[in-house]
Amino acid sequence: NPATNAQSPQATTFALDHHHVVALTGRDAAAFAQAQFMNDVNAITPGHWQWNGWLTPKGRVVALFALLRIDAETVWLLLPDAEPGAIVAALQRFVFRSKVTISAPADLHVTATFSAPDAARDARLGTSTAGEAELDMGGEGGPRSLRIGVDPAVEDTALRARWAAADLEHGLPRLPASQAEQWTPQQLSLERLGGFSVRKGCYPGQEIVARTHFLGKAKRGLVLLEADAPLLAGAEVGDGEAVLGTVISAASVEQRHLALAVLPNERTAALTAGGVPVREIPVIGGLAR
Repeated sequence: NPATNAQSPQATTFALDHHHVVALTGRDAAAFAQAQFMNDVNAITPGHWQWNGWLTPKGRVVALFALLRIDAETVWLLLPDAEPGAIVAALQRFVFRSKVTISAPADLHVTATFSAPDAARDARLGTSTAGEAELDMGGEGGPRSLRIGVDPAVEDTALRARWAAADLEHGLPRLPASQAEQWTPQQLSLERLGGFSVRKGCYPGQEIVARTHFLGKAKRGLVLLEADAPLLAGAEVGDGEAVLGTVISAASVEQRHLALAVLPNERTAALTAGGVPVREIPVIGGLAR
């Protein structure tokens, strides 16, 4: 059973203190996001969200995030791992004459619970007049809800670890700083989440993404691994004779240890990660948006 179903989900609200919000506001907020990010922002209407990301010109993922269209002039980026101040500063270099303000609101907190959301469903946001946003983060592993708002929640290390493990089980890469700007969207298997577009207009890295897609040259993808000992991001994955890939995300829940690794599509069955024997297990579906 998935780690998220190891015990009956609790309705306890806890802080996701590694998640942050970057806000794009102004007349050109959506247009700016459409030009900079790898998914088709124009394909979603206010009150909805999608997986999206920002790439280097060479098509490597700088940050992966949920993009929320709050209203006609407001876009929020929910960053699971990237440092918000650095993202704000980097994006501001491309504003030029666009009517958009980019900030990291200090009064917005990200909280979560292992229960069904009150109003959000799939890609539809649940919102309130208080300027909050609720996301349905559930999948085949069970219900999860996430809320962005002004009310903080208590930190709970065990529940936060359980949340991170659930992300990995659903094939959602969590990218620590060491893994940023290292991988293409196809190497992270982000098509599973509907996380990028190959048919929208130009954006940084688009040429690499489109070429890989249309020429069928994605020879590596994301694999979910399980082990009996903790795994670390950056660890080499091999078959005893050669290094085949790299662990990009890792999480532990009690005695269960999970990792996502970028590996060749064709590989042997017996693998180790950082010298620890690992087993391939199926990724859970249902988190595409």
